[in-house]
Amino acid sequence: MATFVLVPGADGRAWYWHLLVPELRARGHEVVTLDLPGEDSADLDVFADVIASAVGDPGRAARPLVLVAQSLAGFSAPLACARLRADRLVLVNAMVPVPGETAGEWWGNTGQQAARDAYAEAIGRRGTDADFDLRVDFFHDVPAEVTEEAFAAAPQDGPPTAVFAQPWPLAGWPQVPTRFLQGREDRFFPLEFQRRVVKERLGLDVEEVPGGHLVALSRPRELAAALVDGV
Repeated sequence: MATFVLVPGADGRAWYWHLLVPELRARGHEVVTLDLPGEDSADLDVFADVIASAVGDPGRAARPLVLVAQSLAGFSAPLACARLRADRLVLVNAMVPVPGETAGEWWGNTGQQAARDAYAEAIGRRGTDADFDLRVDFFHDVPAEVTEEAFAAAPQDGPPTAVFAQPWPLAGWPQVPTRFLQGREDRFFPLEFQRRVVKERLGLDVEEVPGGHLVALSRPRELAAALVDGV
């Protein structure tokens, strides 16, 4: 059994994981969730401190500590590994940085926009229909009632500006066993795009899971099974 620390992506809310939490607990695991700060001055180091603070003293538990990072959390969760003495790091539909790269630069450096546009065309979206749409790109496979709950929440201002401006401060990837789970139907970070980026930057093969970008909302049971499989 393990303790899973679930770090949300750009939305920043622990709510993102609310369907996954009971699935993991039903399998006998402990779960820690957290909200990330929204102040514009909060940078990656602040995020890492918040992640570590949510866990408290990692030495208090005998269970392995597994950090799970969704999307943008691929920039902050690796920084928290040393603070927490994490045993494993699992990236889910995540951004993978290289030393000195900002989250703002990542998009152009990796070719994300071209990959996203090509995938949109491949699934029949053309013209204005291919423009980014939060519901179509992110929530296309999320149950309607969950989607409405997400949109009914207080509007989010988006991630802090500092998160996108701070160069990734590590000299290299942390020496922590790392897995990469990628949604097969992710329209924002398409599977083949992620295969290339993850191989180039981490030397890893992605592990496919069913679902789109918000896989914890659309396929929580399948995601839980994949997470537990690696413990």
